[in-house]
Amino acid sequence: MRRFWQSRNIVAQALWPLSQIYMLGAALDRWLATAQKPSVPVIAIGNVTAGGAGKTPTTIALAKLLGDQTPHILTRGYGANITAPIRVNPAQHLAEQVGDEALLLAAAAPAWAFRRRSASAEAAIAAGAKLLLCDDALQHHPLHRDINLLVLDGEYGVGNGWCLPAGPLREPLHQALLRCHAVILIGEDRHQLTAPVSLPVFHARIMPAEDTAWLKNTRLLAFAGIARPKKFYDFLRAQGAEIVATQDFPDHHSFAEKELERLAAPGLPLVTTEKDWVRLRPLWRQRVRAVPVQLQFDAPEKLREWILHALSR
Repeated sequence: MRRFWQSRNIVAQALWPLSQIYMLGAALDRWLATAQKPSVPVIAIGNVTAGGAGKTPTTIALAKLLGDQTPHILTRGYGANITAPIRVNPAQHLAEQVGDEALLLAAAAPAWAFRRRSASAEAAIAAGAKLLLCDDALQHHPLHRDINLLVLDGEYGVGNGWCLPAGPLREPLHQALLRCHAVILIGEDRHQLTAPVSLPVFHARIMPAEDTAWLKNTRLLAFAGIARPKKFYDFLRAQGAEIVATQDFPDHHSFAEKELERLAAPGLPLVTTEKDWVRLRPLWRQRVRAVPVQLQFDAPEKLREWILHALSR
């Protein structure tokens, strides 16, 4: 996330006219789209900020929560070079083939990668899907959704409240709420985002996915190519890690050999996110340790009951 997105400073103000053009383009995309309706229910999981809210962990948690409904996951496959829907196999595919997030999603449920989610929906249904979970699809309009779930990061909020490029928003929060059926709030609501919201709000938190005792008092170098690297570093510190140095990379960054050699030069243990780890070549996966996280709902059965009731209507 860009630092100037936190306030309506001079840089943000200079970019504000471009935000109006962005909003116009997004509105045209929404108005001109013709939504195709699959033969099975569709749940879209998305956010209003440019990454970092926790959509992918939320999708994975929902796939597990609704496992008896035979869910399949549809994802764009960011950066993937594919011309047709492909069922993701973590044992065979690389991140550059299907996208890093697709590899993580496929570990939770059958996952399909392709930019045209309507085509992926057809392939998933033909393969036996009874429910479709669309990752990062709140602003994807060519596919009909039965439920829209808005994921909000309670700690980060919505920055200065302006749209790209003057702010972090893909669309105004109030506009997104009009299309959504419920909110998934991750962490404490420090910015009172849900105070005026009349929709159901389900609370969740990011937790370690495995034992992190090894991190306590461990001196290490942490690096991340995600939307908000600081979020990952703070998580490591909360587990007791002593971070000697950090290195930020762009979101979905493809790591070059020289970059990784430079990180390894000080001789410190290298730690990164699971999303970054799947983008590493096999030899570097042996030298870098990932710290997986998972999303836990505060009241999973309540959320499950609400979803099944909403779909039944």
